[in-house]
Amino acid sequence: MKIKIKQKSYREILELPHATRKKPRRQLFFWRWLMRLLSGPDLHATHFQYKKIGMERLGKKQPALFLMNHSSFIDLKISSALLGNRPYNIVCTTDGFVGKRFLMRSLGCIPTDKFLPDLRLVRDMLYTVNKLKSSVLMFPEAGYSFDGTSTLLPDSLGKCAKLLKVPVVMIRTDGAFARQPLYNDLHRRHVNVSAEMEYLLSPEDVEQKSAEELQAIIEEKFRFDAFRWQQENKIAITEPNRTEGLHRLLYKCPVCMAEGKTESKGTTLRCQACGKEWKLDPYGYLTAEGDPVFTHVPDWYAWERECVHRELTEGKYSLETAVDVYVLTDTKCLYHTGGGHLSHSRAGFHLVGEDGVLDYTQDPLATYSLNADFNWYELGDVIGIGKHDMLYYCIPKEPLVSVTKARLATEELYRILREENRLHRLAARASKAD
Repeated sequence: MKIKIKQKSYREILELPHATRKKPRRQLFFWRWLMRLLSGPDLHATHFQYKKIGMERLGKKQPALFLMNHSSFIDLKISSALLGNRPYNIVCTTDGFVGKRFLMRSLGCIPTDKFLPDLRLVRDMLYTVNKLKSSVLMFPEAGYSFDGTSTLLPDSLGKCAKLLKVPVVMIRTDGAFARQPLYNDLHRRHVNVSAEMEYLLSPEDVEQKSAEELQAIIEEKFRFDAFRWQQENKIAITEPNRTEGLHRLLYKCPVCMAEGKTESKGTTLRCQACGKEWKLDPYGYLTAEGDPVFTHVPDWYAWERECVHRELTEGKYSLETAVDVYVLTDTKCLYHTGGGHLSHSRAGFHLVGEDGVLDYTQDPLATYSLNADFNWYELGDVIGIGKHDMLYYCIPKEPLVSVTKARLATEELYRILREENRLHRLAARASKAD
């Protein structure tokens, strides 16, 4: 998939009007029918099946908040099959509107920016359920899972449910990640896909429970491990390229500790620094001659997170890289401004370009995660930062830079600083009480 791009200087971009926010449209039956029709072949190829739990409690015309885990591109096709009998609006990222705003609005899409606090989105969702009498489909993880496990959820989900005052329904998929993992450039594999749609919370539950209790219930439902599911269900993936791209995720060698030196080809993952090799077998296990260190991909990924956390607490983490910079300020196209330099540390992100004309700093507490993606619109691995009226998509030019590590560092730094602030507040209160 590609995106419309134009070349402009940053000075020219600053003079452009920002995208205007319009109220969501109610999705027409034609578009729901068309989406179901176009989704049919892919779902048929995966022998798609689904199970409904407690869905008789949801009225046929009753708006609801549908929360769905996000594993691959087939998720939207699954939702079209499950929700096609009722109007629903889809929360999606702003870049998805580029060059096709009319179509996206006709489909009922509501734009938002990944991982940024967005009060406009809350207003749009309230308008959707109260005025349009339409449901809202939301992928709260905001992006595809890197390692096949649940990613961080915004801690405002419980509050959002309280505001909407509608039933909450969970849609959970099995097989979607195994079929098209992001690290593998979404290459399709021969894996069956299924889904479970569960009536999770009634309006009465939403009213009676606290936002914190609702948050805990939702987070519990979002816990999953796609590799473990594959192993427990003995799902064999025999495609010869099943390991390709895995080095993007597993960027640090657990044997020699080198970073950015792993490479993947066919069914093999290899560290160029020490020569250690792993095989990804058909059932999703990592094997190697001698001690593999890790046999489970998510365990390796979790270890990398621990390493990044340690670097941050010891003051050793930093990222410095030359980048290609793309800017999004309207939905007409993505603007390429040329080269720049991106740094990341405990102070946050700092992007400079065009001899200082572009100079953007992002506080580490501005977002709880990072918009990082692999082969983003076929431009390359990307680090996305910015604010609502100006988003910066940075493609690192340095081969050793890992966008996975940048994402882990963003999440861990947010946790560390939030905890430090909490402790400072407690200390200040104790001091004031004395």
